[in-house]
Amino acid sequence: MAVTLSPAAAARRARRAPDRHHRGAARWVVLVLVTAAALAMLVPFAFMLLNAFKSPADYSTNGPLSWPSEFYPKGLRTYWEQVDFPEKLWNSLLISGAVAVLGVVVSLLNAYALGVGRVRGRLWIIGLFLLANMLPQEALIYPLYYFAKEAGLYNTRLAVIIIFTVIQSAFGTYLLASVLGTFPRPLLEAAALDGAGKWRILWRVVLPNLRPTLAVLLVFFFIWTWNEFLIPLVMLIDNQTQTVPVALASLQGDRLMDAPTTNAGALISLVPAVLFFLIFQRTLARGITAGAEK
Repeated sequence: MAVTLSPAAAARRARRAPDRHHRGAARWVVLVLVTAAALAMLVPFAFMLLNAFKSPADYSTNGPLSWPSEFYPKGLRTYWEQVDFPEKLWNSLLISGAVAVLGVVVSLLNAYALGVGRVRGRLWIIGLFLLANMLPQEALIYPLYYFAKEAGLYNTRLAVIIIFTVIQSAFGTYLLASVLGTFPRPLLEAAALDGAGKWRILWRVVLPNLRPTLAVLLVFFFIWTWNEFLIPLVMLIDNQTQTVPVALASLQGDRLMDAPTTNAGALISLVPAVLFFLIFQRTLARGITAGAEK
């Protein structure tokens, strides 16, 4: 049954209702600060785009802040041919994609055992995963180099995939174990009463509820691995196995650096990661929103 308000009551309710366009000066101050921070973050990209199409002579004469005197795309071609960019792009895509998928799978299995299986000492184990995330890569590089040498995996993409799968899954396990620790127990007990085993509960009950979170982890793992530099630099010494960030660093010598070509290479190297992020932007937004609702 619908309730009809009198004109006076409707007017009072309208006065009490908050107007999202009139919430005080604090809202506009926050909006201005966020906009200024976003513009400040775009400044390095603007300089990169500005100098990517500038000739070396123009860069040396007028500096990095000047507008290009002419459109100079040779830096893009030089970088593309000099480092064999398609090969480096394939290496980065293969390593980042494999790490993203394997890292999510390993994180899910670990977190399922810790969060749902209630392994004895689970809090200590989760704490160890958190501690592993805090270790700098510089502290891990020599043991990783030694084990890769002993296992015969040095200078192979497989070595980098294994290393980053373990590194990324440490964070994924910590995050998913915290989420699964609050998973509704009655739902799991109902599935067990229906005769579902542990694997069936994982794939039919737990996984569908975690898909948004797993999608977020997949995007983060891909981008994080794409941007990694130190471990691929040490582990991949042949041109045929190097990734895009390592190839970009090869343009810089001890006493010589072609700044326009380096900026052009950085621009090309940035495009795949940006495209990946834009393609999965809705997935990322849905995953974060789903996590907030839960």
